[in-house]
Amino acid sequence: MENQMNKTALTGKRVIVLGASSGLGLATAIAAAAEGAKVVIVSGNQQRINEALTRLPAGSEGYAVDLSNEQNIKNFFEQAGYFDHLVYTAGENLTLNKISDLVLADAHSFFNLRYWGVLAAIKYGAPYIREGGSINLTGGIASPRPNTGWGIAASICGAMEGFTRAMAVELAPIRVNQVSPGVIRTNLWNSMSAEDRENLYTSVGEALLLKRVGEAEDIAQTFIYMMKQQFATGQVITVDGGALLV
Repeated sequence: MENQMNKTALTGKRVIVLGASSGLGLATAIAAAAEGAKVVIVSGNQQRINEALTRLPAGSEGYAVDLSNEQNIKNFFEQAGYFDHLVYTAGENLTLNKISDLVLADAHSFFNLRYWGVLAAIKYGAPYIREGGSINLTGGIASPRPNTGWGIAASICGAMEGFTRAMAVELAPIRVNQVSPGVIRTNLWNSMSAEDRENLYTSVGEALLLKRVGEAEDIAQTFIYMMKQQFATGQVITVDGGALLV
């Protein structure tokens, strides 16, 4: 029993969060640190990393890494060394376009952080994960519940689900799971005007079973659970306020 409790506790575990200068990543880093983990946050902007570190305990580490560049990701993990849990939340602001208005070159770029960056992070990070560790990815409900203008988002989310399951098989006994959020109040929506953003939160929230959109902390707690539990892999955990049911 004591050995099992040691495995599930995050105290003293080294947790690397990619895309952690704000939003879901920062909330997850804060929650992991509160559980006693040694947190390493990574994002593309050093200033934002420095600001994020002020919200984390002394001794937390932060690095500016371009997660759209394979060599940079490889170099980071070689320098970071061994760790216990990997969380990948990196992603740029969402832009919704109908297929008739889509610029293919722009569509390609959305996969850089959200898909190819994930592949590179797992390729170069997995060899450094200690026994009992995990990889925790981020998807979304755009694949099972798409709307007009969500073609690229749905494609990425669908691809991530398949990749999560494939890596759970290939990298076993490392656990590989995915958290699939609904609409969450984060800077992911900053490409919209403030008025449009608040209208989105209000209209979506009122339609949900729980009558609100999600907060970053809701998703962070799901990542904490996935790091601590020891008997689930290849799973997609949906946290959407009931969006798939309405």
